[in-house]
Amino acid sequence: MGRGSDVSRLPLLVVDGYNVIHGNTRYQALIDEHAGAGALADVAHLSRDPYGHDPYERAREALVADVAAYAQRAYEPVIVYDGAGNLNPDRPNRPVAGVDVVFSRTGESADTVIERLVTRARHENRDVLLVTSDNAIRFTVGGIPVTTVSSQLLAANLEIVDRDVHESRDERTHARLTLGDRLDPSTRAKLDALLGRR
Repeated sequence: MGRGSDVSRLPLLVVDGYNVIHGNTRYQALIDEHAGAGALADVAHLSRDPYGHDPYERAREALVADVAAYAQRAYEPVIVYDGAGNLNPDRPNRPVAGVDVVFSRTGESADTVIERLVTRARHENRDVLLVTSDNAIRFTVGGIPVTTVSSQLLAANLEIVDRDVHESRDERTHARLTLGDRLDPSTRAKLDALLGRR
C-alpha cells in the first residue's frame, strides 16, 4: 500500500472479500456455476482442472469494480481474500483499478490480515471503514477509529450508486436529444441553415 502521501491520508476502506461475495446475491450470481455446487467446496477437485479454472474470478472482478466506484478518492480501498482455498497459492497481491487486492498467505486467515491492516491504521491515527458481516472480526477490530458495516449495507449503497449513475446517464442523453427542441424557431432555422439541414 502507500501509493503516495495524499492517498495515505485518506481513510482506509477494508473489505472482507469472500465474506462480501458470499453474503450478496449481486456477487453470488457471478460465481461460475459450471464448477458445480459440490466442486466449489472441493478445492482438490478444482486444482485438478488442467485449465486452472477459478469459479470466483468474475465475482472478484465485479467486487473490485464496485469497491473502486464506491471509494472514489474518498478512501484508500483494500480487499482482503482468504488465500487458503485459492487455486493458485502464489496469487499476487497487487493494485487493480486503484484497489489493493490482498490474498492471505498459506496458513494465514483473511481475518489476520484485516487485523494487521486495522492495527497499522490505528497507529497512523487513520479512520477505517471495515466491510464485513463476520461478527468475530467486527468485534475484534471495531471501535474508534474503526467503523464496521455489513456486506449487505455495502451492497445497498452500491445499488444506490448504480441507480444514480443510470439516472445521470439518462438525464445527459435526454438533454442531448431535446436541446434542439428548446431553441426558439428563428435560432433553430439559422442553426439548420448553418449545418446544411435545409
